[in-house]
Amino acid sequence: MKKESPLTHLWALADNQHGELKLATTFAIIGVIGGILPYVSAGRIIANLLNNVTNTSIYFKWLALALIGYLLKVVFYNIALSKSHKSAFNLLEETRLKILNKLPKLSLGKVVDTPSGKIKQIIVDQVESLERPVAHLIPELTANIVGPVLILIYLFILDWRMALLSLVSFPIGMIFMSAIMKDYPKQFAGAIQVGGEMNSSIVEYIQGVEVIKAFNQGDKQYKKFSERIIENAEYYCRWMKDTQFLMSMSKSIMPTTLLAVLPVGWYFFINGSLQAEAFLMVIILAFSISGLLTEAMNFIDSLSRIGSILDSVDSILKEEEQKHGVERVDLENLDIELKDLSFSYDGDTDIIKNINMKLKEGSFYAFVGPSGGGKSTLAKLIGAYYDPCQGEIKMGHMSYKNIPLKQIYDYISYVSQDNFLFDKSIKENIRMGNLNASDKDIEEVAKKSGCHEFIMELEDAYDTQVGTSGGHLSGGERQRIAIARAMLKNSPIVILDEATAYIDPENERLVQGAISKLLEGKTVIVIAHRLSTIKNADQIYLIKDGKLDSQGKHDDLLQKSELYKDMWEAHIGTKEVKIND
Repeated sequence: MKKESPLTHLWALADNQHGELKLATTFAIIGVIGGILPYVSAGRIIANLLNNVTNTSIYFKWLALALIGYLLKVVFYNIALSKSHKSAFNLLEETRLKILNKLPKLSLGKVVDTPSGKIKQIIVDQVESLERPVAHLIPELTANIVGPVLILIYLFILDWRMALLSLVSFPIGMIFMSAIMKDYPKQFAGAIQVGGEMNSSIVEYIQGVEVIKAFNQGDKQYKKFSERIIENAEYYCRWMKDTQFLMSMSKSIMPTTLLAVLPVGWYFFINGSLQAEAFLMVIILAFSISGLLTEAMNFIDSLSRIGSILDSVDSILKEEEQKHGVERVDLENLDIELKDLSFSYDGDTDIIKNINMKLKEGSFYAFVGPSGGGKSTLAKLIGAYYDPCQGEIKMGHMSYKNIPLKQIYDYISYVSQDNFLFDKSIKENIRMGNLNASDKDIEEVAKKSGCHEFIMELEDAYDTQVGTSGGHLSGGERQRIAIARAMLKNSPIVILDEATAYIDPENERLVQGAISKLLEGKTVIVIAHRLSTIKNADQIYLIKDGKLDSQGKHDDLLQKSELYKDMWEAHIGTKEVKIND
């Protein structure tokens, strides 16, 4: 399949702006034609002066035409730019919204595996760089190509030999430019890569500054951070140095149309094969054509960038989405069934291997097992954060693929040990569980989750800003707010992935009690290393190396699973050590 050209690709992306861009292009062409008229008028005025024409009305006519042309250029050029810039900024908004709407539809693995610095670079920097091509390239490049074509047609009418001579310098200049353009896409792609690495390094350095300070790794991490910035600068310096000579030659040669027009035109004139009026007009219009072509050449850089920019945007917009139904469906119940389920992050190594299980609505289930065994991955598959590679998941006897993602997310609340808080007030972070909740609802659920007291001790209470990622709060405080948020959502299925991991022992019993009350009648899936918290589960699934090792109630597993027994004894031993200490 032949890859579409960058301009075609850009035109397709700007499908909602076609009307405005067509008008902008039309107005820009009118403006260019208007800009040619003063050159034509100047040629005619000089010709009349050489022919000793004394009729002033003729001069006024050509002066008036020159003025009209100038006004046409100014008025229509500005209207064209106004419309094209409006279209450009609308396109930037639409493209960013498309990307932001696309991200939640992608597999969580795709989003997590892509460095945040790279995503930021695409959404902010790459999309922003589309402004110049849309606002200027589409209308102005078109106009600056149409202008020379019209002039050439007029020159061919005057004298076909002089028309060809006026173009001699252009192909010579293009030879140097083509040498630059040959490697431009590769060079620009490299620039995007080093820029993305620099952005990722900056984000990593800022986010990890607490760890850097704690372990006294400031010099080492700053060196890595500064090296990425220097690499980015050095890349551009090398690139510019390699192309400087070729670019200078191209820019110097292309406008020099008179190098051929003057000597050869003079030869034709003295030999009587070229009239003085035509010679003068060719000289004047040669200035015009060189100016327009030079303006057009200024867009080659933007034209060459478009392909790489749009490829970056498409790396998100054309990424395969999770495949689910669109229309909400009626379910018999909220039983969940996993059938021959397998999953791999990289397509090679299975993290989940042929797991089968049934989770009845309103029951309490626990996933336990060694770290890295696949418990959290399995829970995220149930939460529809990923689609399985093999097998299927059903809810109410209906495949997940037939249920819209939004509907599944409505049914499931997921609370992990690393919940994200937005840089908003505590009140607004909790309200994200239910945007229609009142302040009273928020306060009540905060009390039940054990975070009301510490919130009220803060200077602004529920209006306290939590900071970036909740950085103004402790890990336990963030966790309790995340639990309150999930409680407020009041979904019939709740997944708790080490949800009390950061909560201190003093408050853990309070929170566990609150969770127990609020989870009554719901389907609960708990991932826990503290086995004492899941002793009363209706069914415990022991996950090891991505496989279902064994299942049963607590007492049953103590009898039939050596691994579970060892984990329990280690847990009890740890508790006893803590008590003795």
